[in-house]
Amino acid sequence: MRKRRAEKKRLIPDPKYSDVLVTRLINGIMESGKKNTSRRLVYDAFDIISEKTQKPAMDVFNKALSNAQPMIEVRSRRVGGATYQVPTEVRPSRRIALAMRWLLNYARDRKDKSFANKLASEIIAASNGEGSTIKKKDDTHRMAEANKAFAHFKW
Repeated sequence: MRKRRAEKKRLIPDPKYSDVLVTRLINGIMESGKKNTSRRLVYDAFDIISEKTQKPAMDVFNKALSNAQPMIEVRSRRVGGATYQVPTEVRPSRRIALAMRWLLNYARDRKDKSFANKLASEIIAASNGEGSTIKKKDDTHRMAEANKAFAHFKW
């Protein structure tokens, strides 16, 4: 390696819930540097969540994230001219990143009035172990399971 490894940027916890994961969610939603807009969307979604579920929004959000995190995924590996899908374990930081990305992408794809409603619905669905985000995680696990035969190509 020529240079040292890049340092991870420390995120500041969000003001309302003082949680770094909420900050990551806000940053994932943010477009064109409009942080206040994305912050408002997340807080509105959390209000909707606590209204619908009668539980604290943070608990529902954390449950949704833990349900959506993949334990194993497939990675492409070239061996002797052939490309194999090799199942590998997902490191913890990537687990959170993937879960967050899937939550946001499938929330955007939902049919609903506002983005806050879409996000709230997707988070509630994921916390209950259903919805598109959980389907994506299951598909990822299924793919890894199907390619177990190539596990010896791990690097």
